[in-house]
Amino acid sequence: MAKPTIVLVHGAWADASSWNAVASELRNQGFTVLAPPNLLRGVAADAAYISSFLAQRTTGPVVLAGHSYGGFVITNAATGGGDVRALVYVDAFVPEEGENVFQILGGSGSALDVPDPTTVLDIAGYPGGPEGDAEAFLKPDTVHNFFAQDLPEADRWLIVAGQRPITLSANTTPSVSAAWKTLPSWAVVGTEDLVIPAATQRSMAERAGAKITEVAGSHVSMVSHPQVTLDTILAAAAHVGE
Repeated sequence: MAKPTIVLVHGAWADASSWNAVASELRNQGFTVLAPPNLLRGVAADAAYISSFLAQRTTGPVVLAGHSYGGFVITNAATGGGDVRALVYVDAFVPEEGENVFQILGGSGSALDVPDPTTVLDIAGYPGGPEGDAEAFLKPDTVHNFFAQDLPEADRWLIVAGQRPITLSANTTPSVSAAWKTLPSWAVVGTEDLVIPAATQRSMAERAGAKITEVAGSHVSMVSHPQVTLDTILAAAAHVGE
């Protein structure tokens, strides 16, 4: 059977380059790899875009992977376009219908779950947005201490410089579907993740019936420990190929 196409969806404060180490090795192993932009504007728009991308840019079976907020998006996009056969969550949200990001992080111990979000985020308005909405950027200290603390300093500064902001509304919009209810799922849980704490990741992944692998990595473990994410995606691909 032909190998599935691997589609990699980045999360907030990132872009497709966050998958570079994983994508390069997947290509070396003969897979077609696509890493579309995640708009980071809101679950409905973001999922619709990824569904449209899958429908138009893939043929044959797909393994759909999401990092962080990308997990929220793939959960809502997987049944909307393309032939998605498996889901892979990497340091990611695995939401149930009706849940939103802030709700999931509330009380979790996340570095972002603080009384005053402006202590960890820089908030800026953006043109064309809904009334009262704004974009959230990570403060440099947040990147260095909580988001990517296991990367070299030079790499952390690149994240600070190139981060793509997410809207506040994207974090308060509820999930409208849960593709993991009908698709097999895998999850990589970063035990040193300070953005989505490991216990929260684990609980969501267990609820989804995902096959879980843990790694002593930060919120960007696919950058700091790419082999673990690679092996997990390969396991999902092997399952699809059976």
